[in-house]
Amino acid sequence: MDIEELLRQVRDGQMEVAQAKEALKNLPYEDLGYAKLDFHRKLRTGFGETVFCQGKPDAYLAEIFKNIYSRDGEVLGTRASQAQYELVEKLVPQVVYDPISRILKVEQEGKGREGNVVVCTGGTADIPVAEEAAQTAEYFGCHVDRIYDVGVAGIHRLLSKRERLFAANCIVAVAGMEGALGTAVAGLASCPVVAVPTSVGYGASFHGLSALLTMINSCANGISVVNIDNGYGAGYLAAQINRLAVKGNEKNTLSGM
Repeated sequence: MDIEELLRQVRDGQMEVAQAKEALKNLPYEDLGYAKLDFHRKLRTGFGETVFCQGKPDAYLAEIFKNIYSRDGEVLGTRASQAQYELVEKLVPQVVYDPISRILKVEQEGKGREGNVVVCTGGTADIPVAEEAAQTAEYFGCHVDRIYDVGVAGIHRLLSKRERLFAANCIVAVAGMEGALGTAVAGLASCPVVAVPTSVGYGASFHGLSALLTMINSCANGISVVNIDNGYGAGYLAAQINRLAVKGNEKNTLSGM
């Protein structure tokens, strides 16, 4: 239960003050010994804590998922394996797993999605990283438009999607090889672009280092760059940008602009 819901229940007489006081003892985090679950993060940043699954011992991962789900009613995990999904499902039957993005999650029913984040890829091989970005942004409340396989080797494919790019509050450009997609997109669109280098490519791409350097050295304006294969980081940043854009539009509507 988050702070707002707790206070609402106290206000409406559904919870005694003593019960609320007991619940607040776990703020700002709950100490499991091997992990300190940051339940206060959503109040501070607007987005709850995410579980990075890769490398976590089985027992720890399962308990972390169970505790966050019990508290918040939803939970997002990244870089999960099929075996980890099967493990977590025993404690949290509601959990779903996408083997392409390796996202492991439980979402609250009826969650709304607003704004517009476009996620595009240079090639089909970049889709796993792009899906991690897209599903992260969706989990954090964004409407996501996917435009895949529009790399610079066939620039007409990207140009044919200009209207969809122009409608975005933020664009996530995911590409390996030489990583030129971010520059091409930023040269077309007026919104911020989050460039994601992937480890897709032949030997001289150095597992994504070539794409990373291209994106960092882009001559186009309005680009931010995350680490190699970091779809989660890109999706999170895009969600923050989208949230600001939605709030700005709401203010303009209220003021009659």
